[in-house]
Amino acid sequence: MATSSSTLDQGPQAPAQARTPWRRLTLHYVEMVLAMFAGMLVFGGLRALLGLTVAFDAHPGAHYLLMATDMAIGMAAWMLLRRHGWACTLEMCAAMYVPAVLVPLVWADVMSGMAFMTAAHVLMMVAMLAVLLRRRREYHH
Repeated sequence: MATSSSTLDQGPQAPAQARTPWRRLTLHYVEMVLAMFAGMLVFGGLRALLGLTVAFDAHPGAHYLLMATDMAIGMAAWMLLRRHGWACTLEMCAAMYVPAVLVPLVWADVMSGMAFMTAAHVLMMVAMLAVLLRRRREYHH
């Protein structure tokens, strides 16, 4: 019984095709992180030049909210450039602000500013992943 080369070629391709959506999701996640860094550099730098910054030591919560805004603007710009919908873009931007729920712990001196910033970044990345997985079909294409 002869097997055609096209039949043999389909075997290894099937798993690769199944992995492609996950590769796209991973790529999108990396793109979002890079866009966040770009937003922090550009808009954070611009705010610093204009004297519109808040000292981290004195106001870690306000500092984080300004930084989250810088990241959200960078990310939104990239997502809109990539032609993602508004709902998807706004949900991803909202993920930047999820860690704000921890700010009262800083105010109450339950959490230090540095511990807050570490926890905020971890929580933000998890929130982004949740949005990414929630809308994975949109990101597959």
